[in-house]
Amino acid sequence: MLEVSSVNSFYGKAHVLNDLNFSVARGQVVALLGRNGAGKTTTMKSIMQLVRPRSGSITYQGQDITRWPAFRVARAGLGYVPEERRIFTQLTVLENLEVGRQAPREGCVTWSEDMLFDLFPNLAERRHNRGKALSGGEQQMLTIARTLMGNPAFILLDEPSEGIAPVIVEQMARVILQIKNEGLTVLLSEQNLHFAQAVADGVVIIEHGTQKFTGTLAALQQQPEIRDAYLSV
Repeated sequence: MLEVSSVNSFYGKAHVLNDLNFSVARGQVVALLGRNGAGKTTTMKSIMQLVRPRSGSITYQGQDITRWPAFRVARAGLGYVPEERRIFTQLTVLENLEVGRQAPREGCVTWSEDMLFDLFPNLAERRHNRGKALSGGEQQMLTIARTLMGNPAFILLDEPSEGIAPVIVEQMARVILQIKNEGLTVLLSEQNLHFAQAVADGVVIIEHGTQKFTGTLAALQQQPEIRDAYLSV
């Protein structure tokens, strides 16, 4: 469904991604793992064309989207949940969801507020609260819910477990498995290997923008030297 081929991305003169190659099959959850600063967010932004790769290609459902404007990538069915959350703090939960609404998409779940409130009961209780009144975990839920209102086929989650309470992390894991069961494909970036093990089918490990491992979680478990070299604090 998504193929990243020999992608090189820069910030100014800084070479951040080095010949990155991986693919995500339809219906999979793939975890992009690495320490802080490894290049995970840049990978997400490169896929969404918020950072333009200087070379290489990104193919989504058979279409080369490498030079598309970001709004066109979103309209094609790619949903992006940024690490910074970026909710509208002065708008209510319901108003934030309305901002994310897109037309129904063929072959994708058409999400409604009620469906999302079933997925995120915390938001149902606070539907009339402004974004600034929500906890960090609730803001993370709202960011994911707002993205789902766009009825994506593929969703990119940047550090969904970062900075939130353990009980909310467990809820996030359940949500990812639920949206996978609804037919969505997921690429998530994470530092938390335990969280990735709870939800992911496959793993891509990067360090300083260079790919170090691609495979299943079972294969990673059989190579503890890779885990220790690139994921240990």
